[in-house]
Amino acid sequence: MKKIITFGTFDVFHVGHVNILERAKALGDYLIVGVSSDQLNMSKKGRFPIYSEQDRVRIISALTCVDEVFIEESLELKGEYISRFGADMLVMGDDWKAKFDHYKDLCEVTYLTRTPSISTTEIIEVVKSAPTR
Repeated sequence: MKKIITFGTFDVFHVGHVNILERAKALGDYLIVGVSSDQLNMSKKGRFPIYSEQDRVRIISALTCVDEVFIEESLELKGEYISRFGADMLVMGDDWKAKFDHYKDLCEVTYLTRTPSISTTEIIEVVKSAPTR
């Protein structure tokens, strides 16, 4: 069985999230998803997610392409997560291209093209700038 692992915040869930998770699952037999903790998101992006980590874990867990979900507490623990879950491949969006190549001694590393013209950050900005009625 080929195990795939990926990571993300998955806040304000959208079609780009579905696309990357389905494409990651298609590369193997078992998909493990690390959902960034609220605190990790704050340290990465300077803001807390719109949805709590519990809600985001519940959303990701409900997807048929996802087999297992856990909370990612730290970017520095990716190697430990890869080993702990016995992952054969790490899959990330191409916005992270080459940033995780140092894990190639633990598993295969693949970067997938992101869905064009959609991101959670862009969605949040559109909502914030929308005129109020």
